Amino acid sequence: MKAIGLLKYLSIEKEESLIDIELPRPIPKGRDLLVKIEAISINPVDVKVRAPKEKIEKEPKILGWDASGIVVEVGEECESFKVGDEVFYAGSITRPGTYSEYHLVDERIVGRKPNTLSYSESAALPLTAITAWEALFDRLDIELINKVENEFKNILIIGGAGGVGSIAIQLAKYAGLHIIATASRQETRDWVKKLGADHVINHYQSFKNQLADLQINEVDFILCLNNTDQHWNNMGEIIKPQGKICSIVENKEFLDLNILKNKSATFVWEFMFTRSMYHTDDMIKQHFLLNKISELIDKGEIKTTINKKLSPINAATIKEAHQLIETGSTIGKIVIENFEGDQKIL
Repeated sequence: MKAIGLLKYLSIEKEESLIDIELPRPIPKGRDLLVKIEAISINPVDVKVRAPKEKIEKEPKILGWDASGIVVEVGEECESFKVGDEVFYAGSITRPGTYSEYHLVDERIVGRKPNTLSYSESAALPLTAITAWEALFDRLDIELINKVENEFKNILIIGGAGGVGSIAIQLAKYAGLHIIATASRQETRDWVKKLGADHVINHYQSFKNQLADLQINEVDFILCLNNTDQHWNNMGEIIKPQGKICSIVENKEFLDLNILKNKSATFVWEFMFTRSMYHTDDMIKQHFLLNKISELIDKGEIKTTINKKLSPINAATIKEAHQLIETGSTIGKIVIENFEGDQKIL
């Protein structure tokens, strides 16, 4: 089967940073599905894993996590899917990725592809949707059933125009929250407003001063999707007593938790690979939440966050997408569809 992998961890402009290869088609066992990949999307985690380091792989390492496609084989223990089902998912960081024509994935982290979306539109959603859903409803414990209470609560989403922010704004709006999103350019400000943000502030300026201009003194929830270190003190200053902060961005510097002590505020991490990485008892929750996302899409409650589509799926195109992600200025999601072109056999 066609695949794109790496042996060396190099900067993206290097010829061998990603290479076209041929690999044996995998065989599903247990609860695995074998999915024929129709489209993938590129995330910051792809770039982080590929980033230059001294390590050299003995066998090609296949990156990529977001995907949509068709189930072509199932393991003997599968319960939720059958051959021919259209699916979308974000995979596991501990297994070979989706830069491949056929891909094995545990059915417990797979959802039904939205009927109203194409494969490319669907591929834009899984990783960011899982991250946003878990951050909002599992980590921040935002009430989803009784939305009336949320009308009087507000959330600050830092980095609203990115992949996760684009879906988090929509889910927060669906939950009934009042939303403040950060964006620094006119095009990103327009994007987050279009998705449902009630107010937009600049993440390069004081949060407290900008919120005061909006007659907002504090926020109930904060979802940090950009540079935890940079925004830490800003977040501590505006979080409401007994409020909650969730971040998906690892820190490099010391985080002074004392700034949250007097407010009895909560800080929690979100990492969407936790459940699949550790095979947690509730791993199947990602299956159910992806099905819920699919349902909300088909009902028109939320929409895909695709903003750029490339083709075909090969090393050159994926390199282009990595370069765009590395600029740090992408809006929404970048999707790549269709396997075509000559492949180099290792």
